Amino acid sequence: MARFNYRMQNILNIKQKTEGQVKMEFAAAQSELNKQLDILDEYIYRRANYLKEAEELRNEDSLRLQDILDNQYATAQMDVMIASQAKVVKKHEAEVEKVRVKLARAMQERKMQETLRDRAYAEFVEEQKQEEAKENDQRTSFTYGQKRQENG
Repeated sequence: MARFNYRMQNILNIKQKTEGQVKMEFAAAQSELNKQLDILDEYIYRRANYLKEAEELRNEDSLRLQDILDNQYATAQMDVMIASQAKVVKKHEAEVEKVRVKLARAMQERKMQETLRDRAYAEFVEEQKQEEAKENDQRTSFTYGQKRQENG
């Protein structure tokens, strides 16, 4: 039996390699996004602690004006840092989405090549079956012809 040889195998290999590279790119972008989200969460947590501290400073018997002012300044700084980090997160989310679309396209192209390969293989198998049936018919005809000559 002949061996199946997909003539566009090198294209399929390239598509598979490209998809692998894009998957790595996606993983890196997702990792960076997660890192930036962790930073944002930390800033939000710190701001919440400053607000809690401000509440405690206002509820003390003796008001310490400098501590309250420092706390207000720190809270305002955290607001600025949170806003800035939110922009960074948005940028990384956009990057992840861009790479996700690129990955979806690469996967689609690879699947298309695999489908073409599967169809080519099915055609090959069908041709092999037809070839085998043709050979069987020829053998049967030859054997039948040989028997007729011997009997004839």
